[in-house]
Amino acid sequence: MNKTELVTVVGFAMLLLFPPSHAEVCPPPCRCRSLGESKGLHIDCSSRQLREVPALPLHTRRLYLHNNSLSWVPPGTLDGLRGLEEVRMSDNPWNCDCHILYLKLWLEDISAASLANVRCASPAPLRMKPLRQLTGNELGVCKRFLPIKCLDFFWRDLILIAGVIITLILVAWALKFSKKLVCQINLRQYNCRR
Repeated sequence: MNKTELVTVVGFAMLLLFPPSHAEVCPPPCRCRSLGESKGLHIDCSSRQLREVPALPLHTRRLYLHNNSLSWVPPGTLDGLRGLEEVRMSDNPWNCDCHILYLKLWLEDISAASLANVRCASPAPLRMKPLRQLTGNELGVCKRFLPIKCLDFFWRDLILIAGVIITLILVAWALKFSKKLVCQINLRQYNCRR
């Protein structure tokens, strides 16, 4: 085996043993550059005519998605980007219906500055309105979606609380019953000795 073959075999073995993680792969339509060791990645997906957000590396620190054709972001798409320091999402035709709620809430948590620059393109009554100024009344159709999730948590919590209360009542009853039983046993033993 010559030196070239050995390097190829070793390289292939390294790829098999240590495959590149999802966090190191640049999405195909984007340009990526490292911000230095352990500082993360700068991902520039701007002006790519994207209709959806590509799968992003987890170590993304700067994300540029401005000037595309994004109209909404599916819930959960951006949740893994916990170390994000800068995001730009302006100049997209955002459709400000129920589906925009995830992006609005995510941007409120991650980047208020970016939220200020995101504007609705549709529906017509909301055209050019900043996303941060959207209210629940303007997302009226969402009213039927939001409480369902809240109700799921409410019913789950209510059941847990009821279970704890019932358990406490049963324990208290068992303690009371056991004291009564102990008293009866003690009385029987006392009566038997006489």
